[in-house]
Amino acid sequence: MSEQSTSLLATSREPVGSRGARRLRREGLVLGTVYGGGKDPVSFQIDARVLRNTLARASAVIDLQIDDAKAEPVVLKERVRHPVSGDTVHIDLLRVDLTKPIQQPVALELTDVEESDVKLGGILENTVREVIVEAIPTAIPDVIRHSIANLKVGASLTLGELQAPEGTTIIGDPELVIAAIRTSRGMMAAEAATEIELETEVVGEESAAEAEGATAEEAETAGE
Repeated sequence: MSEQSTSLLATSREPVGSRGARRLRREGLVLGTVYGGGKDPVSFQIDARVLRNTLARASAVIDLQIDDAKAEPVVLKERVRHPVSGDTVHIDLLRVDLTKPIQQPVALELTDVEESDVKLGGILENTVREVIVEAIPTAIPDVIRHSIANLKVGASLTLGELQAPEGTTIIGDPELVIAAIRTSRGMMAAEAATEIELETEVVGEESAAEAEGATAEEAETAGE
C-alpha cells in the first residue's frame, strides 16, 4: 500500500508556445501542470532526471512544492511520453484531499504464470494491464498482483475475480476479461496427433476383430 508520499520540488513557469516548449525540453526539462482542489491550474517545469528518479520510487501520493509555496499532496493523472525515446515530455498532476476517495489507474501484475497451463504450451493473452481503483490517496496500491497458477487452457480471468486490497474498491465491469489462456498451434498439433493415434488403434482393433471372426467362420465352414 502507498502509505508514504514522496517530495518533488518544481519551478513555476509561464505557459509557452510549442517552440518555447521544445526549447525547454532540449534543455532537459519536463513541463507540467497541476490542477484541481478548487484552485487555479499552475504550470511548472522540472529537471527530467529529478522527475524520473522521483517517479521511480514514488508512491501514489507526491508532495509537490512549486518555488517557495507550501507543498501540497498530488497524484499523477497523465504522463505524455515521446513516441520514439519514451522519455516523459509532459505530466499532469491533480491536487487531492487525503481524506477523500479518488479513482486512480493501478498496474496489474499476473503472477505464477509458469504454473498455469502456459507450461503445457498454452498462450497467455493479457488484455488488461491496469485497473481503476477507488480509495483515499494514501491507500492506493502501487500494483495489484493476482496469481493465475490454476488457470487452464480455454479458461479466463475476469475483473470480478481480482481481490481488491483492504480499503480499496476495483471499479469496472466484473465480467471484463483480464486474461485468458488459448491453445497454441503446438498444442493443437499434439491433440490432432493423439486423435489420429487413437483412431488408428480403434481401426486396428476393429480389423483384428473382423479377421478373428472371419477365421472362426471359415473354421466352422470347414468342419461342416
